[in-house]
Amino acid sequence: MTHNTPLSPRPLHELSGLGRPRVMTAVQLRSHGVSPAETSEQCRPGGPWQQLLPGVVLLHPGPPTSEERLHAVLMYAARERGTGVPAQPGAAQAHTAAYPEVMITGLAALTLHGFASTPPLPSLDAFDVLVPRMRRLRSAGCARIVRTPVLPDPDRVTGLPVAPVPRALADAVARLADAEVVRGLLTEAVRAGHCDAASVVRELTEARLLNRPHVVDAVDALLAEGRARAEDRLYRMVAQYGLPDPVWNVDLRLPGGPYLGGLDAYWPEHAVAVELDTRAPRQDDDALWSEYARKREHLERLGITVVHVTPRKLRDCPEQQATVVRTALMAAADRDPAAYVLVLPR
Repeated sequence: MTHNTPLSPRPLHELSGLGRPRVMTAVQLRSHGVSPAETSEQCRPGGPWQQLLPGVVLLHPGPPTSEERLHAVLMYAARERGTGVPAQPGAAQAHTAAYPEVMITGLAALTLHGFASTPPLPSLDAFDVLVPRMRRLRSAGCARIVRTPVLPDPDRVTGLPVAPVPRALADAVARLADAEVVRGLLTEAVRAGHCDAASVVRELTEARLLNRPHVVDAVDALLAEGRARAEDRLYRMVAQYGLPDPVWNVDLRLPGGPYLGGLDAYWPEHAVAVELDTRAPRQDDDALWSEYARKREHLERLGITVVHVTPRKLRDCPEQQATVVRTALMAAADRDPAAYVLVLPR
């Protein structure tokens, strides 16, 4: 078969048969010898094919599956890039087709990531697809274009490029006005371990969504959820790696003097403290960081070692964090005695 030999729908049907979505672009069809006129003929009303999106053809007459719709919106968004539309892959590559510089985002991405509170894919009228800001592309049909100045590195879910959870959340929240739905999505993101609270708030800040009251309320609940999970991981780290028991959630004060600040864990005999950094990158982050740094410097001037840990480090490398704390405890014998401080319940 030569490149110029027209193909009937039957060979194309076989090419797009079992193991692959039955979707192709007009460019791909031409590469298989199907002229634009033949494509138009096959897509006539009642014909064997249908145009799912501009330049994207569904190679069967029935409703598209969710997988076919996902591939279609990615093909549509990638079709103007020089190499952005991959050749139709072989059977071994059916689920690993690459779509450079485009990715699924929003509610569809969250569903693909395994969220329980998002709608199933068949119930979504349109899928959000993230593209570079300078792309000359409009939303069409089931493809809703979302632009960004900087594309994140996509995750691969069932072989498809999907926005990371924090970015997908921000794009979903941008279209939601229901406070309970927003709160549920943000809370599930942290509670189910999809990401940490700080990364979510960072994306919401970048998207300028923190001026919406219902989003701010949801973020407050999110930060509370994130802190609770981080505290639980800190408790488990101490127990799992055999660290001596500290006193938990205490305030320190100089006798007859000023308040020194609160700590998540403190070993009075060693003058070692652990503080969880659950700050989120919000508009007052510089002020919060300055306050934290002043407290830490003050405590260290008094001879108290402060170990700084983040929720992400506790989640991803608890053994390493336990080693840092154990090292600080062991080094206490080589330090000058710390100043006497009052340890009070928080």
